[in-house]
Amino acid sequence: MPTVRQLEYLVAIADERHFRRAAERVNTTQPTLSGQLKTLEDRLGVPLVERSRSRVVLTPAGSEIVDIARRVLQDVREIRAIASAHDEKLSGVVRLGVPSSIGPYLVPKIVPDLRREYPELKFYVREELSQKLPAALSSGMFDVIIAPLPISSPGLETIELYTEPFALIVPSQHPLARKASVTGADLKGLPLLLLGTWHPLHALVADYAKRNGAVISREFEGTSLDTLREMVSTGLGAALLPALYVRAQQLTKDRTLKVVPLVSKPLSRVVAMAWRQSSPRAQRFSELSTFVQGTIQKVIGPL
Repeated sequence: MPTVRQLEYLVAIADERHFRRAAERVNTTQPTLSGQLKTLEDRLGVPLVERSRSRVVLTPAGSEIVDIARRVLQDVREIRAIASAHDEKLSGVVRLGVPSSIGPYLVPKIVPDLRREYPELKFYVREELSQKLPAALSSGMFDVIIAPLPISSPGLETIELYTEPFALIVPSQHPLARKASVTGADLKGLPLLLLGTWHPLHALVADYAKRNGAVISREFEGTSLDTLREMVSTGLGAALLPALYVRAQQLTKDRTLKVVPLVSKPLSRVVAMAWRQSSPRAQRFSELSTFVQGTIQKVIGPL
């Protein structure tokens, strides 16, 4: 019979479609992963993956077995979770899903305190698009997610962590750079750079921009928050960026830019933590969310 580890390797390959990335995801080497996959194929007597230099494709049998493997691994995780739920403190591995606009700027700030409070707890952090996180949580890919509201998926418990305002970023020589703060009315006619339409922040910022008469740039779209910052610094326009990113990247010290706070009905988003209500560790995750709330206020302060 396949081992749990072999099933984990197979699912990682199915998700990543790349042997190196799959090996990194399960914390092993590529030769070990390839060897274990071959052992699994020999044991089952059927090829599971078509290998080539450019891509990895599951065979029909591989696709069917991956679906079963996901269910088996979910059951194994639930067994481990039931055992962990009886510990006095949260322990074991927690698979945390975060969007790229939050994870790199929040997780490093809260991990030190989490390690001190929960020394037996290990986080496996993976970035995913905000709109995909609730479904991934429901399916068992993650134990907990941190994402902007709304988190719309049945059977999830959600606790608000913090409200994050956005700040206006303009080139240092822009007329608005001389202001201590701006309102939505100041955005009227302002060329504004946005992330691509595929990004969850696009709709949020675009709606705010339209309501306040800003001119949304159609010629240039950013692929990341860093790209938007670089575009602003070269004078292509202005941008509205989340405060946690502004603080983590120390944009106030960038001489090519000016960070101008938004006041009077500013743009903001509410970020929350969520987990499955059916999880054996649901009560522990509720305690974890309370601790994270306090940690955010301590290490980050008001945003």
